[in-house]
Amino acid sequence: MSILRTAGRAAVISATATSVSNRVTAKQRGRWAANTQPAPAAAPAPVPETAAGAQGLNERLDQLERLAQLKAQGALTPEEFESQKKQILGA
Repeated sequence: MSILRTAGRAAVISATATSVSNRVTAKQRGRWAANTQPAPAAAPAPVPETAAGAQGLNERLDQLERLAQLKAQGALTPEEFESQKKQILGA
């Protein structure tokens, strides 16, 4: 082989390798850019219950238990039970 032919072949191979390498790099950058989107904000940490909040919760639970007992005894209709439950829960 002549030296010009060898040099030409090396140039073509080198250009092809560079072109392929550039395309691979561009694809990787696109994938990395898609993966580096900012993560959604984390949910705020739950607020610790205060003593007053816990006491209020306990009172509501006691009221709901009494309502359930009255319903089970037949003293309340299902409609009355639901109405009272909504009032206690504030819904």
